[in-house]
Amino acid sequence: MKQFILIIVLISFFDMFSQLPIMSPFAKSLGASPAFIGLIVGMYSFSNMFGNILAGYWIDKQGGKKVLLFGFSLTAAILLLYAVVTTPGQLMIVRFFHGLFSGFLVPAAFTVLANRGTESKQGKSMAISGVAVGISAIIGPAFGGIVASKYNIEYVFIIIACVMLLIAVCSAFILPARSVSKNKKDQSSFYTLFSILKTPLLAFSFIGAFSLMFAQGVLAYMLPLQVEALNFGTHFSGMLLSTFGITAILIFGLPTNRLFDKYQHHHTMVLGMIIIGFALILLSRAASLPFLFFCMVLYGAGFAFLFPSISAMLVEQTDEETRGKAFGLFYAFFSLGVVAGSSLTGILSVTFSTGFIIAACLLLVNSIWIFFYFKRKTALHNRME
Repeated sequence: MKQFILIIVLISFFDMFSQLPIMSPFAKSLGASPAFIGLIVGMYSFSNMFGNILAGYWIDKQGGKKVLLFGFSLTAAILLLYAVVTTPGQLMIVRFFHGLFSGFLVPAAFTVLANRGTESKQGKSMAISGVAVGISAIIGPAFGGIVASKYNIEYVFIIIACVMLLIAVCSAFILPARSVSKNKKDQSSFYTLFSILKTPLLAFSFIGAFSLMFAQGVLAYMLPLQVEALNFGTHFSGMLLSTFGITAILIFGLPTNRLFDKYQHHHTMVLGMIIIGFALILLSRAASLPFLFFCMVLYGAGFAFLFPSISAMLVEQTDEETRGKAFGLFYAFFSLGVVAGSSLTGILSVTFSTGFIIAACLLLVNSIWIFFYFKRKTALHNRME
């Protein structure tokens, strides 16, 4: 069962990552202006946030299985529309609904995974799910680029749509239905987003998600510019991004994943934020290829500590009746972080060096005040005892 859920997680992210190398050229081929291309690319993440939040409400009322089936079916249908769009305006509309419906997938998949896990091993469970995310981040862009170059861009969307329909059919038979009593439903409906946001540990999980993806947005925008400025081949941008992904996968999948249940999640969360912050500072000064690869290995290690920590923290602070909304908000902050990171650095027209420093400052400042919050909380607890 868990293996199948991990496949669902992989396919959910694979859809997003496979678009990265092809969406801008696709929009350009339809005659979109540079500014409109940026809007088309960003529209997915924008509508994805709303899909995440809507999914959260529905998951808590109907269970993750129904949301997954609905999300996979509608996303597959939307993917097929890419093959018939002929204008930038049509592409923008398709992107909006693609982001909206695919926003149902990841919160539902992680909610189902968390509900199947044991309470004492959520850190390891979330780390292993990170392997699926990492694999999709590595093979997704390669798949999209290769299929588009050898055949046609439309085939990328058609193939993924067929895979999603197959997964939807399998999910209908494999995943168990969740039974919810009427009282549980009523309780869930009155559990507002505000009550989730004001829970300290959940708020820290959301801050960690936003900080992580803000840095990711800056990295995706600035790293190719840095590689180009240093006169290295453009293919090294992909190799550097794959290096961080492979590093994270190794930490997720090897026995090191036991660390996420051995130590408190807020400790590994702060450690991950600090490591990424320092990696970005070093990256801002990097001028040689070996040092760039070292920075990306360090960045991957920080990513590996941060992602499962904030995910497990969310799982432990929720129950099956509220977890859907929490994961919906969690991945809405993911999308918001990506949009904010790439957009802010683009609007400010900063250099790659300054962009990395901005992202590093966000991570380090957040890690410092979160560290002191828990230190003060521990001191008060000891005083009361």
